[in-house]
Amino acid sequence: MSELLTPAQVAREGLTDWRWVDDALRTRYLTGDFRRGMMLLRQIAEEAEQLDHHPDVDLRYPHLDLALSSHDVGGVTARDVRLARLVSEHARALGVEAAPARVQVLEVALDTADADEIRPFWLSVLGYERDAGDETELVDPAGRQPTLWLQGTDPHEEPRQRFHLDLMVPADVVRERMARALAAGGTLVTDEFAPQWWVLADPQGNKVCLCAVDETG
Repeated sequence: MSELLTPAQVAREGLTDWRWVDDALRTRYLTGDFRRGMMLLRQIAEEAEQLDHHPDVDLRYPHLDLALSSHDVGGVTARDVRLARLVSEHARALGVEAAPARVQVLEVALDTADADEIRPFWLSVLGYERDAGDETELVDPAGRQPTLWLQGTDPHEEPRQRFHLDLMVPADVVRERMARALAAGGTLVTDEFAPQWWVLADPQGNKVCLCAVDETG
């Protein structure tokens, strides 16, 4: 149950309510009001306690966001697949619609030729911690704020822009999101790394990496 699964393996499980985004299974349930959201959350909590496997949750008035991952091994396992199925069953019983295409994860990337030099500053000013599995990522210990990724680059003079955004979305919506961005005046900088990510720029050249999981490999 602790063996890490690949996106392709999870895709074959037919979890229609869920999407793999940023090393977790994620979804949004359109509860419509806080009371029904609490009803669904209570049922999820009971299942999670029985399985001793707990999701990350964010309950708002009209919806409930969920993320499932096995933190002890750093990814998605059969435990997450099992709990995802149980959550979906409870949601259907309550008549709650899933909207997994609405989930996304935002990461901020900072180009640097010397991550060691600036890491202590950003850890201190943000109150972040090093990611246990990737020293280039600085994370909010509460899991609320975007990850800061220290992206390696060649030494260079201070440019006008060093930050860019990494936006992770479900694989089945990435091309539609890209088309909307291009229609809104953006340009495609490169698709060299597709289907893992595409680099887009706004009309002034500010960049964003639009990222998705390749579920075919």
